[in-house]
Amino acid sequence: MSIAEQIYEVAKPLPEPRALEALHFIEYRAEITDLTNAQETVMKHVWDNQGDEVWNDVKSL
Repeated sequence: MSIAEQIYEVAKPLPEPRALEALHFIEYRAEITDLTNAQETVMKHVWDNQGDEVWNDVKSL
């Protein structure tokens, strides 16, 4: 069973307001992923340079 099918099976019995909330969350996460990917492409020259090497070992939150 695909992930999409699993999501459908879990969401199917939810009351309409909860299902809508889950849908909005999934859509929001997709938007954030798209924006992150776009940002990475545009900012690569800023993030990936010699002066920035000191930050490579800093743990993220």
